[in-house]
Amino acid sequence: MNWYHKRTLGEVLEEAANKFGNRNALIFNDERWTYEDFNRETDKVAKSLLAIGVTNGEHVAVWMTNRPEWLFLMFAIARVGGCIVPLNTRYRTDDLAYTIAQSESASLIALAESGPVNYQEMLANSIEDISFTSKNELSISNYPKLKRIIIHGEVAISGALSWEAFLHEGQTVSDEDLKRRIEEVDPDGRMMIAYTSGTTGTPKGVVHSHIPIRNTMERAQVLGLTCHDVHMNYLPLFHIYAYSEISMMCVLTGAAQVLTETFEPDHILDIAKKEKATILHGFEAHWLDLLSAQEKNQRELNIRLGTLPSGVESTIPIAERVQDVFCPTVSGFGMSETWAFVSISNLSHSREQRVHSSGYPMNDYEFKVVDFETKEEMPKGEPGELWIRGYATMNAYWNKPEASSETKDEEGWIRSGDMAKIRDDNMVVFLGRYKDMLKVGGENVSPAEVEAYLRNMDEILDAAVVSYPDQRLAEVPVAFIILKEHRNISEAELRTRMKGKIASFKIPLHFLVIDAFPMTPSGKIRKVELREKALEELGDP
Repeated sequence: MNWYHKRTLGEVLEEAANKFGNRNALIFNDERWTYEDFNRETDKVAKSLLAIGVTNGEHVAVWMTNRPEWLFLMFAIARVGGCIVPLNTRYRTDDLAYTIAQSESASLIALAESGPVNYQEMLANSIEDISFTSKNELSISNYPKLKRIIIHGEVAISGALSWEAFLHEGQTVSDEDLKRRIEEVDPDGRMMIAYTSGTTGTPKGVVHSHIPIRNTMERAQVLGLTCHDVHMNYLPLFHIYAYSEISMMCVLTGAAQVLTETFEPDHILDIAKKEKATILHGFEAHWLDLLSAQEKNQRELNIRLGTLPSGVESTIPIAERVQDVFCPTVSGFGMSETWAFVSISNLSHSREQRVHSSGYPMNDYEFKVVDFETKEEMPKGEPGELWIRGYATMNAYWNKPEASSETKDEEGWIRSGDMAKIRDDNMVVFLGRYKDMLKVGGENVSPAEVEAYLRNMDEILDAAVVSYPDQRLAEVPVAFIILKEHRNISEAELRTRMKGKIASFKIPLHFLVIDAFPMTPSGKIRKVELREKALEELGDP
């Protein structure tokens, strides 16, 4: 017998409906759903999935911007034993084709369009040819496993089903049929395949079961989250941050989530004021934009807590400002392969601990820092590669056994590829990606250190430092900077301010002004694109 009750995601929502029935669960634009409403809508979608033939264990891809239907699908797919494959809304035709085929998704549910982006057109362009089998299922040559396409919006793909028709199909399924399927769902079975952000290389599908629900629930208890909280949810739902720390967390605690389709800082803060939001979430880029919006238009807010992964030098100044302008924040570390926040700080920790570190390991997780080359464990305070082991880390990468064994060893340790150190108080400090570190003439340079220095200048809103090839030194730093509105500064002035203040090898060779950084949907800077842009603008050395 297991020492704790293994829950499925479908169960979690059912429990929330029974416990928090008439409390607000979801707010989107001018619409509201109580927990009873949320559960009822999820049941409708679950019955529709059964009606179109979704089997236990089947992979169901979802390609939608933040909408209520995404959340209904999140819980409904799990409720019928399916495995959700959340697709990045910044994917374009080739990305889409790769993930649908690689994930072996049998069903795809997509938004027709959002603003200027026509998702259905991209999907249509990715399809080589389409016909029907004798069972009236789709047959697509380059997607051999894909049997069904459902479009939310006007349907333009031959053989696809509209969202309305999909829901209509569900009316043929009884409560008893749904109940029988729910009873078959295995909490150790696949719940989701989360594709890595792809800041470099081909995305890999991280397989998770329902077991990480325990990890998220324990974090709710650590942070004191309750049904009286109101979370702002502007992070992309397909990313594990929003999936775990907001959508799943709200249902586990009975809190309300205010969902927005996009992240527009002024709009977010206006809604936060209106709905009396208590929790904000995000990476440093989100918080920097929120700080700028609040600075321009002061609002009286109700925020009591924020989540802000901190510790890296470039984040610390932003996190310090957030404490003074908005609320105390808690830091943490996570990745698709380990789950969202497998380390966490809490409000009882000092401001220094919450801002300058990435928290301490959650229950039944172990961290160690090893030499990147020798794999020998490093003493406290010394940087190395962070390895993580725990009960809710990924099962594997989907259909990538070689990559799986390279990342997760036989003892269960996940190699993060991140540089970190463990402090004397056992807090871990995330120092950055190993591939982002620079080696300038044999000297290690942390981009985060230089970025933090640049951000302290009055003229600079944000900065990102990347490597640029150099014949003598192997590589040198190049800085991309975003200037504050109506401010300017020359390269010569930047160098003058840095000369004699930091080591000469850390001073960027070039400073390139940019309007906005290329970002992953989760809010991380795509430095691989900045490195390419530096080569385009500066040429080969």
